[in-house]
Amino acid sequence: MEEIKQAFGVVGAGVEAVGVAVILLGFAAAIATSVPRLLSQGLVPAYKELRTGLGRSLILGLEFLIAGDIIRTVTFTQTLESAAVLGVIVVIRVLLALTLDFEMGDRPFRRGHPPAD
Repeated sequence: MEEIKQAFGVVGAGVEAVGVAVILLGFAAAIATSVPRLLSQGLVPAYKELRTGLGRSLILGLEFLIAGDIIRTVTFTQTLESAAVLGVIVVIRVLLALTLDFEMGDRPFRRGHPPAD
């Protein structure tokens, strides 16, 4: 049983590492795509490109970090206190992701309206 817990701990840490990598690679990609736009189209289009790229990488990275937290918490510390801490972490990260979605113009609460590009 202990080997299974250790395996899930490694999986949880791996999922969290993927989340961090997604954020870092997304930041690099956003900068790499916004610099040519800055040189060709000016500051405002480059800023919008950078902001959208950064926001999307943060949102996707947060999803992986939440999954990693859930895997590790459920596997290792199965107490009411750890579940409450996990709940608070998940709520904060979900609110952050929703705020980023909203700020980027995706408007997740508007039914029948396609996401803005």
